[in-house]
This record gives sequence, C-alpha cells and structure tokens, in this order.
Amino acid sequence: MNPHEVILYPLMTERSVYMIENENKLVFIVNREATKHDISKAVQSLYRVEVKSVNTLISRKSVKKAFVKLTESHDSSDLAIRLGIL
Repeated sequence: MNPHEVILYPLMTERSVYMIENENKLVFIVNREATKHDISKAVQSLYRVEVKSVNTLISRKSVKKAFVKLTESHDSSDLAIRLGIL
C-alpha cells in the first residue's frame, strides 16, 4: 500500500496536543484497510522518524485513528510543527 494512501491526515484536538507534548505521540486518521505495520512503515517513510509503537482505534463514525508513539531520539512536537498542526 502506498504511504500516501495509508496516512490520510493528522488529527488536531486538545487530546492530541496533550499526547504530543507529554507522551511523544501523534494521532493520524488512516485508511481502514491499513494494518499497524503499514502505518508504521508509512510514517517512517513520509516523515523520516523512528516509530516505537502504533495503536489503532475505529471510532463510532467508522474512522480509523492511529496513535503513533515515536522513539526517544525523535520529538513529536518537532514533527507536529513541520506538519503545521502546532
């Protein structure tokens, strides 16, 4: 699967800002068919960061969210600034 097809857009909410600042995590809306491995590879190739873990959730509106935790060597706030969400 193409990385641009996997990652649809970053999610910007109060909770996601808290996760960026305190947990080194980013939240993305992703393709429903994407697996955790697909999401990890897409984030690594698109944004050139190392991913520690990926958790997913399908909301009541049938939207799949991916909570991507970065390694300690990469800062999620730097990536959020590059993406324009902070």
